[in-house]
Amino acid sequence: MKKFSSLIVPLAVVAVALVLFARNTDTLLPQAMAPEVQAQTVERIAPVSAVYSGSTGAALAAAAAAAAAKAATSQVAYGGTLDGKVIFDSLCTGCHTSGAGGAPMLNAAGIGARLARSGIETLHKHAIEGFTGSTGVMPARGGNPALTDEQVIASVDWMVEQSK
Repeated sequence: MKKFSSLIVPLAVVAVALVLFARNTDTLLPQAMAPEVQAQTVERIAPVSAVYSGSTGAALAAAAAAAAAKAATSQVAYGGTLDGKVIFDSLCTGCHTSGAGGAPMLNAAGIGARLARSGIETLHKHAIEGFTGSTGVMPARGGNPALTDEQVIASVDWMVEQSK
């Protein structure tokens, strides 16, 4: 019994010391994660993409495609308008009212002569793809890559109407 008690007492002292040490260490650590840190953690471990399968997946894929198309149309120049005057006043007027870079003016001698010489399809093509020649320089899409083909065609058609 004497040997047993001489072994138990030191073990009890060590156990009490470990409990006190653990309790003291626990108060040093933060108990709750700050909301900012928690938000950063959730953002960091969020999935990059999703997997679509079956009929439910097809519906989700269609909804995602529609959302992407809507986001893309919101980035179209001038709100996607097909009003040639709006596009001309916002973009084309700088060159086509001053003749900068050999740009034809809105009159019979300018746009009218180009129309008679090349035709409307060529004017559309040069406005969309760009053109460099002896008569001047036309940047593709008037220098605004956000313009759609339909917008460029609408602005060229409006300019042709104004030059008659």
